[in-house]
Amino acid sequence: MNILIAPDSFKDSLSATEVCRFIESGIRKALINPNITCVPLADGGEGFVQSIIDATNGRLIKAKAHDPLMREIDAEYGLLGDNETAIIEMSKVSGLELLSSKEKDPWTTTTYGTGELIRDALNRGCKKLIIGIGGSATNDGGAGMIEALGGKLLTTNGEQIDKGGGSLQKLATIDLANLDKRLSECQVIVACDVTNPLLGKNGASLVFARQKGANSRMINLLEENLSHYANIIQKEIGKDISDIPGAGAAGGLGAGLLAFLNAELKPGFDIIRNTLNLDEYIKQADLIFTGEGKVDFQTQFGKTPFGVAQVAKKYNKPVICLAGSIGEGAEILYKKGITSIFSIVDKPMSLDEAIANATLLLEETAERVMRLYLINKNFA
Repeated sequence: MNILIAPDSFKDSLSATEVCRFIESGIRKALINPNITCVPLADGGEGFVQSIIDATNGRLIKAKAHDPLMREIDAEYGLLGDNETAIIEMSKVSGLELLSSKEKDPWTTTTYGTGELIRDALNRGCKKLIIGIGGSATNDGGAGMIEALGGKLLTTNGEQIDKGGGSLQKLATIDLANLDKRLSECQVIVACDVTNPLLGKNGASLVFARQKGANSRMINLLEENLSHYANIIQKEIGKDISDIPGAGAAGGLGAGLLAFLNAELKPGFDIIRNTLNLDEYIKQADLIFTGEGKVDFQTQFGKTPFGVAQVAKKYNKPVICLAGSIGEGAEILYKKGITSIFSIVDKPMSLDEAIANATLLLEETAERVMRLYLINKNFA
């Protein structure tokens, strides 16, 4: 019997690799000598880099870079097994996770560090970049990133503008003469799971800037600054990036990647699916296990279990979803390719208790589900 285990991580509890391990352990308690394949996954968020480098025999690369407030830090990104593809999570160098609540300030935070990691990857000979752009602390439209790669964003006096979304109002011209030439030979794919445009009521500033530390007045100014930035880009480069779905992701970094690096924006799960050749694993499976920490109606909007189920539905394969908790609207997933959903929590307990015992709960649930499945097979 061929069984595929392809889950996401259980947030604040287990990595996707650990989830695979304990589901497999439970299955082996119920079934003698199953042929089990483990493919830990992610949807573009937490664990995105680790998932891909694990599956491709890649490795983590350490590099010096600057955080959103231009403090030098020890950063890292992934290098896939082909040694030509880098995978970067911008949140690890330009993200909110690097700032305290008092330090959040999209007026001054910058994506410069993201550009530094891109440059480091180019120095290692990479010809393809995969960039995850969730969890940013910035609202600079990717201006800092492009400066780190050799671009110059200049005032009317020919001076470099300051870092951060608050300085975009001073932008007059864009000089790309010294932009890293290697970018023209590099394919750039961006993992982007939001469809927000750069500007407007659903844009980068009005939707996301408050959680990055902006007040109402700053939000309106940031919106004006990004609008000015988009106008200059259209005038200088000939690209209109204001209304493209996903351009507003990561404080407009999506727009900057589109404008300056000719990037292609794709849903995070689709990148994982194609990079890991997930369809082939699913075609060979008789039964598929997936899962994540919480499964509810939001799971259908690009989360890992939904992505796995959609591929499995294409090949008419049964999918079991294990979850730390099952929330409102989860039943919609039965129409999307998931055969059944099981919570691993087997008695009343606190969240802390569930997290502390997640490995055992997961293993025991996988065993019970497998035994139930075998009964069904015997009667089929």
